Amino acid sequence: MTESGTGERRKGSAPSTGRRRTVRGAGGAARTAADALTELIGHPLEGVSAVCRGEDGGWVVDVDVLELARIPDTTSLLATYQVELDAAGELTQYRRTARYRRGAQDH
Repeated sequence: MTESGTGERRKGSAPSTGRRRTVRGAGGAARTAADALTELIGHPLEGVSAVCRGEDGGWVVDVDVLELARIPDTTSLLATYQVELDAAGELTQYRRTARYRRGAQDH
């Protein structure tokens, strides 16, 4: 009984404690940023459109999300968020950098 209680506490507290391993590579940074952002804003993930190293050794990731689903789908509103992670993979800040219709050529 004690073991399952400890396991449940670990599961429930792991995301909020923010104890993650150092992010390894662009793929890990993309996954970490996308997961953290979708948890915060609650919009469905569409994809990651850019990943680059930050000046502080962290990562800067552009994450695309569906903000408003419409019919037809080409008129749905998407947004790109720039997510910054520190070297440990913790989200330090995010901001919406663009909002556009799915069918738009350039945004």
